Amino acid sequence: METLVYYFFKAFVKSGLFFYTKKIKVSGNENIPKKGAILFTANHPNGLVDPLFIATHIKRKTHFLVRASVFNNPIIAKFFNLLGMMPVYRIRDGIQQLSKNEEIFNKCQNLLKNNKALLIFPEGTHSKARTVRPLSKGFTRILFRTLDEYPNTDVLIIPIGITYQNVSSYPSKVSIHFGSPILANNFYNQQDINQSVKTLKELVSKQLKELSVHIPFNEEYEETLTFLNKKQTDFTDVNTVNAAINNRLTITEKKRSKNYTLSLFYLIILNSIIPFTIWKLVSKKINEIEFIDTFRFGLNVILFPFFYCIQSLIVSSFWGWKFGLAYFFSSLFLILLYTKLSPTHPPSE
Repeated sequence: METLVYYFFKAFVKSGLFFYTKKIKVSGNENIPKKGAILFTANHPNGLVDPLFIATHIKRKTHFLVRASVFNNPIIAKFFNLLGMMPVYRIRDGIQQLSKNEEIFNKCQNLLKNNKALLIFPEGTHSKARTVRPLSKGFTRILFRTLDEYPNTDVLIIPIGITYQNVSSYPSKVSIHFGSPILANNFYNQQDINQSVKTLKELVSKQLKELSVHIPFNEEYEETLTFLNKKQTDFTDVNTVNAAINNRLTITEKKRSKNYTLSLFYLIILNSIIPFTIWKLVSKKINEIEFIDTFRFGLNVILFPFFYCIQSLIVSSFWGWKFGLAYFFSSLFLILLYTKLSPTHPPSE
């Protein structure tokens, strides 16, 4: 039953992301084996939508660790559990809460022992900065404990790079790149744990810097980012952008495309004034820019279809079910049209 619920909501969320995102580029899916234990390790630029984008573009059922604070509501926590999410606690959640991680880590070990797939974000926190931050050793702890207790289990690490054109704007473009598998067993030396941790962190970090846009976080970071933004860079063209950053290649400046969809936008707002107003009120309470997409998507994927259903029933009561059905699908089509046709730009414009 839980598997059925998982795949139902996976299909629902994937459909919602299709309406929410101008374009999703996916590459490297052939690197994911159909069987066996996998630990996916991804960079983390954009809150809770990161695991949603990744999990909906992996054929295998994937469990993943997310910040414990999203589990504060018991109803939401139950829903997240059905989707394969597990809370991970940090010091900011309270020192007394850290002991709960032991149970979570045990669950992770059992998943890997049973040849399941697990997704974690080894940077530890989210940040919209276009750089791969130092990795924590939490993922190696899960790996090595698994290999200690179940030495006959082969565990593959598959790094994932996720890059957004703009983490705070709708619609945006997203690229998801699955890297080359790393057999963790080959790099685990019980006699030298520190070196094993260091080696795996370096291997994963190196791939993440190639799979997502990585601007070294030094004194030239802001200058490089400003330059790329002014050039109207398509950040989802990851290989080209990284080549320009690393080799100082010239990036051809693109002209800022005109927005011919403003009239369509106002028509959608007029047709969706109630859910749009609710979103605007909620958005004022969001303190972290990395969570704008999370809340915008989470609310609107439910609110807009719900209100369209109500409005369709009203239309049906006056003009019949055919007109009501036509109104419902026309409303969805307008949003899809706006999403796919709207221009996307870097955040600094």
